[in-house]
Amino acid sequence: MAASRQIAPVLADVVAPGTPIAFAAYDGSTAGSNDAAFRLRVRDERALNYMATAPGDLGLARAYVAGYLDVEGDLFAALLTLAGENVASLTWSDRFKVLRSFGPRILRPIAPPPEETRPGMWWGLRHSLERDSRAISHHYDVSNKFYGWLLGPSMAYTCAVYPDPGATLEEAQEEKVDLVCRKLDLQPGQRLLDVGCGWGTTVTHAARHYRVKALGVTLSRQQAEWGQKRIAEMGLADVAEIRHDDYRNVGETGFDAVSSIGLTEHIGAKNLPGYARFLASKVRPQGRFLNHCITRPVTDSPARVGGFINRYVFPDGELEAVGAIISAIQDSGFEVRHEENLREHYGQTCADWGANLDSHWDDAVAEVGEAKARVWRLYLAASRLGFVQRRIELHQVLAVRTEDGLSGMPFRRLEFPRQRVFEGV
Repeated sequence: MAASRQIAPVLADVVAPGTPIAFAAYDGSTAGSNDAAFRLRVRDERALNYMATAPGDLGLARAYVAGYLDVEGDLFAALLTLAGENVASLTWSDRFKVLRSFGPRILRPIAPPPEETRPGMWWGLRHSLERDSRAISHHYDVSNKFYGWLLGPSMAYTCAVYPDPGATLEEAQEEKVDLVCRKLDLQPGQRLLDVGCGWGTTVTHAARHYRVKALGVTLSRQQAEWGQKRIAEMGLADVAEIRHDDYRNVGETGFDAVSSIGLTEHIGAKNLPGYARFLASKVRPQGRFLNHCITRPVTDSPARVGGFINRYVFPDGELEAVGAIISAIQDSGFEVRHEENLREHYGQTCADWGANLDSHWDDAVAEVGEAKARVWRLYLAASRLGFVQRRIELHQVLAVRTEDGLSGMPFRRLEFPRQRVFEGV
């Protein structure tokens, strides 16, 4: 067996010389750039076990969530640098170097952190009503107080739209929901169905500012309870409702508009056609449909499952390319009339959410535990990286249900000026 070497120098050997990363380890060793903006600190040998035995970035994530690996400095900047060095994707030659340095003990299997979940068949069939309910509960039924610190007063948990680079998160979230209402051309007295409505941000905004009757549906019990309470406090109970239910159980039809903001990521490729057909059946002729979701940038690669995001954040989440989504929408009877990519806006949204989390870090740890808080810190930084590097995108697709070729849409190109019908009640 090879003699054990100091840990930090071995880790430094797997990155290119001059990479601005510093290393420190529990054996007292240090290595790397003296002027590095951040430092990777290995606090426990189990971090080496995770990194040596798990594929891709999963080992790094396990070590970080468990607290065996820390990043001192800006986490996003660290991930950006590590991604450039492909540290999370060590070659087998690099892994062999590490194995020779530390011995076979680091290949000893250890259990992942308890925050990791692998739904499997014991949750039921993938995307069945029961399994979808459990998956949504895992992510959203964390703590409304925690989400309040993370998201801010809007409680909007989807990509914001920044009207200018200096806009605050609250201004950007208000612009996002208002943009959705403008794209749907909501008018007083109309009926809106918002599927996957979250805490009801779009429902309350549409009811309050556009005087529509809005129904929201969410699989998260905590979201529904919080949203219904907010509706009562705002005096909107006669025009707004949030149900704790699956969107597939909505029996009403004839809605003037349907919005789906952040739901499609949970649908799954095989269910996209049925999803689109169901929503088309809920809209009256010439009624509009707005689909807002995270997407993959290409159609010719399989959806990635089984990594950090699937196991720690979104069980059963599946990202599809916008082309696949548009095809499903078109094939369901809708006519697509407008589409835009808001990728850069979601990168900034994740940055603002991460700043919110950091500013409430001690409270968040006390509320949900340090490991869960670490999951969220890593998730937000990794998602921001994905949007910045165009590994993922955010698309809004606007469609209309035509009848005999009649769409009710403007004759020229669409514009969505900011002009509300009502400012409040």
